[in-house]
Amino acid sequence: MAESVDRDQVTSDLVTPDQVTPDQVTPDQVTPEPDDKDWTWVLERPCPDCGYDSAAPQVGELGRITRSTVTAWQEVLGRPDVRVRPAPAVWSPLEYACHVRDVYRLFGERLALMLAEDDPRFANWDQDATALAERYHEQEPAAVFEQLTAHGTAMAERLDGVRGAQWLRPGRRSNGSVFTVDSLGRYVLHDVVHHLHDVGRPLR
Repeated sequence: MAESVDRDQVTSDLVTPDQVTPDQVTPDQVTPEPDDKDWTWVLERPCPDCGYDSAAPQVGELGRITRSTVTAWQEVLGRPDVRVRPAPAVWSPLEYACHVRDVYRLFGERLALMLAEDDPRFANWDQDATALAERYHEQEPAAVFEQLTAHGTAMAERLDGVRGAQWLRPGRRSNGSVFTVDSLGRYVLHDVVHHLHDVGRPLR
């Protein structure tokens, strides 16, 4: 589905995160509408918005594709307008990147839990409350770049280490939705690929 990307490749016209200045911040006037939809349906059919088909990759590709999403988000964080919201109620690329960083971190932890325990139940995570409490719009792109890279790479490495029947180990969310290690990896990939679509950087 996705091509392998050289993580050390540098695009010459890319602005590095530490070059983004505070005067490029768009005032936070409106809180985006909370997303309370159940997105587990993406495990059953392709997403009509971003085009991602969670069934397409082989399990052995999930780690590699996760790495390619990390590289794509690194590029997004290098944009000169990374703090700017395209509309008052739509997250900026920086805010989306903060969310993706936390997705890599949280679901990496859940993956580790599934591999260590039998059918663990995950604590609830309110992503919209987290965005407000952590003030995503005020975070530093350079710091988010480093954190996203670390958590995304750790997630990819965990997926690389899964073997055989481990892909079928279960875990469940607080609302009762049941995942396997396999479906969790696919679910996370849809999330981060979909948000690449949101910021105009489809996964290549």
